[in-house]
Amino acid sequence: MKKNDLIEHMAVRAGISKASAQKALEAFMEATAESLQKGNKVSLAGFGTWSVYERSARMGRNPKTNEPLAIPTKNVIKFKASSQLTNSLN
Repeated sequence: MKKNDLIEHMAVRAGISKASAQKALEAFMEATAESLQKGNKVSLAGFGTWSVYERSARMGRNPKTNEPLAIPTKNVIKFKASSQLTNSLN
């Protein structure tokens, strides 16, 4: 499902215009990004939780030259699906 498909689905299910659904989705995405940038978790009951964790620095190899290179520390986003969402798949 692409963003436009999601917006259309939200509009139909909520009985609102596509423009309103788009604004709501963009506000959700913006609020989620801002919260994660501050290091907070974002939880939606029945859906899942987004959190930020720090991936440690490590040594890697350039696949073309096989030379070792240092990969720096990096913040990454992790999503943990709720048990409700996971159970709905089976």
